Amino acid sequence: MKYDYIFSGAGMAALMILNEMVKADLTTGKNILVLEPSDKNDNDRTWCFWEYGTGEWDWAVSKTWTKGGFKNNKLQIECFSEEFKYKMIESKTFYGRIINELKASSTIEWKKECVKSFAETIDGVEVQTNQNCYSADVLFNSVFDTNRLKNNTRYPLLLQHFKGWFVKTTQPFFDSNSVVFMDFSVLQKGNTRFMYVLPVSQTEALVEYTLFSADVLNDQAYVAEIKSYLEQKGIFDYQITRQESGIIPMSVFPLWTLNSKRILNIGSAGGWTKASTGYTFKNSVKYSKKVVEVLKKNIIDFRTFYKPNRFTFYDSLFVSVLFERNELGYELFSGMFSKVKPELIFKFLDEKTTFFEELSVIWNCPKRPFLKALVNYILKK
Repeated sequence: MKYDYIFSGAGMAALMILNEMVKADLTTGKNILVLEPSDKNDNDRTWCFWEYGTGEWDWAVSKTWTKGGFKNNKLQIECFSEEFKYKMIESKTFYGRIINELKASSTIEWKKECVKSFAETIDGVEVQTNQNCYSADVLFNSVFDTNRLKNNTRYPLLLQHFKGWFVKTTQPFFDSNSVVFMDFSVLQKGNTRFMYVLPVSQTEALVEYTLFSADVLNDQAYVAEIKSYLEQKGIFDYQITRQESGIIPMSVFPLWTLNSKRILNIGSAGGWTKASTGYTFKNSVKYSKKVVEVLKKNIIDFRTFYKPNRFTFYDSLFVSVLFERNELGYELFSGMFSKVKPELIFKFLDEKTTFFEELSVIWNCPKRPFLKALVNYILKK
């Protein structure tokens, strides 16, 4: 049987697209195959985002913060409020509800198989798994070959790498309403390093050590920094209830150019992760809705699905600067948050600012390295 759509993987982006397709009644009368090797029933990650008021994903939000923000060893900037909130979604809640709803559809078939390869043919797409070969009109691909990012000289690859502990203390140490978005008071050691703290109660929090750098650390280095940070806060007696770690590529490599007429790379594989922040959730919301708009037209050609814009250019400069001068992270972020209203910074990161608003943000970044990055960008064109 030939399928209308195949999804290689059932991650966040794939599930968002399927969810949007169901809402738009685009699954009726279609044959859809989801190929996912795991059960997707673990709380394997958390996604966070900022948002005004209530939103469409509030049903999945496990915690909201209305206070907190940026810190370094000299200042503390409040970024969030009752109107502008920071929200967290745990993957188990997200996966559980959406997958249960999708599995109720008779048009969506699920197979626990791992995609090994795929290729576009004259009249469709062929997908090879560890067990079978399938054909479809369209493939939504989540398989991410990071070697494409590593093996190039034009686009520097910065990594956002982190390790986090979910800790439970015996005494109340945390303000459950206040998030630590970035704490640059930790030693930088020639890199861009900060702590990220998400308190879910007075005695429970995710404490995460994060770096934006070209190279990862050994596991014990992350552990030592988390322990040291907790001890500096007077926290010695605690239990580690869960751990998470990850490596997020921060690159402006044009992954969208790998899309073809019938194959759309989605999520991280499609460049949906914002290069300058490593955040993916809101971009996935935006692009999943765009996928539905494309499908509604009934003319499938994903080669023009994404077009770079001036924010792609800004991200390129940002990644280049921190790749070449990784120690500038402290100065870069401190300059922005101390001189620019946080609301404008987050609006800029959401790619909703005007050109003149963008200039006011960029002007408060270290000028010489950004000018150098600009010259290099022009020379590479």
